[in-house]
Amino acid sequence: MNTAILQTEQKKWWHLSLTKQIFLGLIVGILAGWLAPQFSSQLSFVRDIFLSLIKSIIAPLVFATIVIGIAGGGDLKKVGRMGAKALLYFEIVTTIALFLGLAIVNIIRPGDGITLQGDPGLLGKIAENHPKTLIETIIHVFPSSIIESMAKGDVLQIVAFSILFAMAVTAIGSKGKPIVEFCESLAQVMFTFTGFIMKFAPFGVGAAMAVTISHQGLHILSNLGLLVISLYAALVLFVVFVLGTVMLIARVPIKPFLKAVREPFILAFVTTSSESALPKAMEAMERFGVPKRIVGFVMPAGYSFNLDGTTLYLAMASVFVAQAASTTVAGFTFTFEQQLMMMLSLMITSKGVAAVPRASLVILLATLSTFLPPGIGALGVAMIFGIDELMDMARTSVNLLGNCLATVVIARWEGEFDDQRARVFGTPDEIWLDTQEGEIALAEAAKQG
Repeated sequence: MNTAILQTEQKKWWHLSLTKQIFLGLIVGILAGWLAPQFSSQLSFVRDIFLSLIKSIIAPLVFATIVIGIAGGGDLKKVGRMGAKALLYFEIVTTIALFLGLAIVNIIRPGDGITLQGDPGLLGKIAENHPKTLIETIIHVFPSSIIESMAKGDVLQIVAFSILFAMAVTAIGSKGKPIVEFCESLAQVMFTFTGFIMKFAPFGVGAAMAVTISHQGLHILSNLGLLVISLYAALVLFVVFVLGTVMLIARVPIKPFLKAVREPFILAFVTTSSESALPKAMEAMERFGVPKRIVGFVMPAGYSFNLDGTTLYLAMASVFVAQAASTTVAGFTFTFEQQLMMMLSLMITSKGVAAVPRASLVILLATLSTFLPPGIGALGVAMIFGIDELMDMARTSVNLLGNCLATVVIARWEGEFDDQRARVFGTPDEIWLDTQEGEIALAEAAKQG
């Protein structure tokens, strides 16, 4: 046993996790850009390879997740009253998160003064492009060829087609089941494919940061640090004021609730994966007094439709890159109306990515590629990729917190929340209550027998 433990401990020293590899790549890239700027400026091809691989994921992943989200649940009428309440709650809270992020990033403006570095010829072509007006964007949403839209990575057109396609699949009932199963398999394949590409991430991150530092110097780190601080501040405000208000309205016992979500919250923060904390969170919510059927429905659904932390992050990161684009491209402006259109797109495309670390970067790149001049979105995503892990920890744990609260809200709304269990959570009285309920269940079983 001691030998096995020693071998495990020794393995941890040389077998770095992907998170540590990305941070190592980030540090090496910063040092290379600072100490060898001429050499580092030539590493853009490594960054471009990585971004090309990421772009290849966009179309199939967005299509599959949207079809699953709409058609996978079957007829919405069969979901019933609880499903309608849950979806209404999810959309209200995530919309608030989206606009809170939009407000914070427009007030602090962490992207101002950043110049995105790319091929001079490409940037020259970018300068000739102008952002679409609101009417032009709405017309552009509807594709004449979905194949062309997927080839270009036009996320708005892919979303529009996917929604209509999913509605058609739902309308034909059981005959559409093979399509849903195909999309479920496709989504799993693309998530696995994303995992393969992420193995190349340390090199892509290191090269991207080396190129950025070689061109702009170390002062660029202050802007990136401001983005991280802004996100954490926005998430704290969201938890305290938005989720706190929800707790008061739903009469949620706050101290016992925080005790119940503490362990899964920390697990999600450390692993940056909501999926890893899901079993523990579901167990905790059942112990907290939420009926098992409500936990079993609301919690998984929340991981597709209630991504509070992710939507807030996407709002801030997308506008951050747009602010940098205004500095990079002469004459380029990104109006508030265009920001609203981008937020609407993010509300749809962000569904269903919580279970996969850094999958939100794919959604961010897809959306930016649609709304910003060609090439700018990819350069912006490459720049923030190295610090994404720090932001992923915060947004993933807030996703989990929001989904745990959602189960309590729906249970209260349905009139099935057990206040007694909530009050005794984590105390010796909880064991006594379990014993009493077990004895009652045995007595009822004996009568029926």
